[in-house]
Amino acid sequence: MKCPRIVPRRLRRGFTLLELLVVMSLMIGLCAVGAAVWRKSSSSAKKVICMGNLRTIGVAMHAHAQENGGVLPLTTHSTTLDQAWIYRLEDHLGNFDEVRICPSDPRGKERLEARGTSYILNSFVFVPSVDAFGRPRGKAMNRLINMDDPTRTLLATVCSDDVGVAPGNDHTHSESWKKWSVVCRDIAPGRHGSSRGDGMDGGSNYLYADGHVSFIRATELKRQIESGINPAQPPGWNP
Repeated sequence: MKCPRIVPRRLRRGFTLLELLVVMSLMIGLCAVGAAVWRKSSSSAKKVICMGNLRTIGVAMHAHAQENGGVLPLTTHSTTLDQAWIYRLEDHLGNFDEVRICPSDPRGKERLEARGTSYILNSFVFVPSVDAFGRPRGKAMNRLINMDDPTRTLLATVCSDDVGVAPGNDHTHSESWKKWSVVCRDIAPGRHGSSRGDGMDGGSNYLYADGHVSFIRATELKRQIESGINPAQPPGWNP
């Protein structure tokens, strides 16, 4: 009786070095794509939250005006630190600590602890214009009735990283917005969606007096500044 012939199975060939390198390259590529998608998604979510914060602030400002003869809250240029505008709105802001901090603000935790805010007011509107003797000049722009076009009157946006974290750092110096470098000392034009150090591939959120919030690209804002247009100056403003 013949014994059956046993044929040994062919040993399975292992990966070559080249194949391993190809697999590793593919895995690295997939991880990079996944990380980029996650960053973009996270950035978009933060932009939406920031936009919601500014809308809430806009509603609170109108509520404050209704309770105070049509006058918007004051900055610390005109009042004490404990009466800073963001705290005058506190009762109207719901989750106060969340609303006053932009989720994309790298100094958000510092501002939270120092009782400051990520949002900064347009000095054209909120800082009274006075002459050399301290007398008011022109109409008070912090009164809603004095605004020629609320849809184009900027109230607030996200502050620059250069702005201090305390409540007293609550307003821009918009009258000096003639150079891009000066603008960037006050606000963060590329706060959302930027992957570059100069922020020029991103944009930021801007609250207007009628309550709407617009997302404006940093490149568009810079174009306006360089063409001699100051986007912070309210229509009909006359010092």
